Amino acid sequence: MVELFSVELYNKRVLVVGLGKSGVAAAMFLKLRGARVTVSDSKPRELFGSEIPQLLDAGIAVEAGGHGERTFREQDLIVVSPGVPVDAPMLQQARALGEPVIGEIELAARFLSGPIFAITGSNGKTTTTTLVGQILTAAGIPVLVGGNIGTPAISFVEHATAETRIVLEVSSFQLETIQAFHPRIAVILNITPDHLDRHGNFETYVNAKARIFENQHADDFTVLNAGDATCMALASRTPAQVYWFSRLREVERGAFIRAGKIVSRDAAGESEIIAVDAIRLKGAHNVENVLAAVCTGRLAGCSAEQIARAVAGFNAVEHRLEFVATIAGVDYYNDSKATNVDATIKALESFPSAIHLILGGKDKGSDYRVLNHLLRARVKRVYTIGAAAEKIEGHIAGAAEVVRARTLQNAVTLAAAAAQPGDVVLLAPACASFDQFQSYEHRGRAFVEAVGKL
Repeated sequence: MVELFSVELYNKRVLVVGLGKSGVAAAMFLKLRGARVTVSDSKPRELFGSEIPQLLDAGIAVEAGGHGERTFREQDLIVVSPGVPVDAPMLQQARALGEPVIGEIELAARFLSGPIFAITGSNGKTTTTTLVGQILTAAGIPVLVGGNIGTPAISFVEHATAETRIVLEVSSFQLETIQAFHPRIAVILNITPDHLDRHGNFETYVNAKARIFENQHADDFTVLNAGDATCMALASRTPAQVYWFSRLREVERGAFIRAGKIVSRDAAGESEIIAVDAIRLKGAHNVENVLAAVCTGRLAGCSAEQIARAVAGFNAVEHRLEFVATIAGVDYYNDSKATNVDATIKALESFPSAIHLILGGKDKGSDYRVLNHLLRARVKRVYTIGAAAEKIEGHIAGAAEVVRARTLQNAVTLAAAAAQPGDVVLLAPACASFDQFQSYEHRGRAFVEAVGKL
């Protein structure tokens, strides 16, 4: 076996585990640099109609429908996709044999030129990452935006220069497999219970998130939420300079709200950025996302005017509290990215009352009882779908009227029939999508299509 390398890949035996978007991108990258690449996925071959021919045409060996007994042996490097648990037996065996195991985000970091701005959190990652990219663009700074959203980071290697800022959304799954990943700016938006089915407990999940700053230096920056107790506790663990954002109080350095305006403060003084009322995004949680993006933009050298221009023109990202349509006086919102309970709470807090809420999907070990106070105050009826329906119904019994809709299409039909002018039909499922859909994007598109049929 070889030691972990920086750039040398020629003729090395590399196994890529997982045929998802990042796995395919990593395999193609490795092959182009002369590695002998095998891709392995436990899911059936027929699920990869377009990916497998692409890989085979490139001379990459493909194994699907299970992992061979010897597949993980005698590899110089193993690159795992985020969906593969780091404690999977075959990976534990590989490590015991001295085989390096890293993720695609770590592989990319070893080859990328230009500073990395990494953004994580239980909720708001995609909105904040996208907005930071738009702020940098407004400032005329070369930027590439991707990671856990859109484009795998490894795809940026060919296009990035030393002047390019690489803005990456990173998940806890990706952070589990880093080793030298080093963001110039690391942002943690919030940390609430999520993915406990994968991480086992909240402490392990928090520690995974905290890995975002473990390789930072004293001249780097960590941006944290001053209104999140877990984030505040992490401030003492980062080696970088800490900047804060808060919508509830002023901070010594960072971004906050005063008299209805976002203010940025650092050692050089204060700058008013934009009025809160000028933010197009719905919900208090999105004000926090904007504050985090403002703080990041200022640290990246953007002016107050450049940031204000980007924020004022920024609309909701698809599947994140996205307005779909008004039909017969009823507003329909797609928040399919609300894949945990905290995200659903934030969605419910964005509307004062008269909500028809669609809940359900694949359970992630969540406690849905924490929704009950908002269900009583703001929700007319809940429509449950998917594998988690029975558990959800048990947890929220008595807090709101509940209808077992089973499917998303049926939930939309039932909600449309019951809703009155002025009501809101909201998809904010508090669950993963993988019981009935390929992804939260697939689920969100199905919701939009179901609304369109009305």
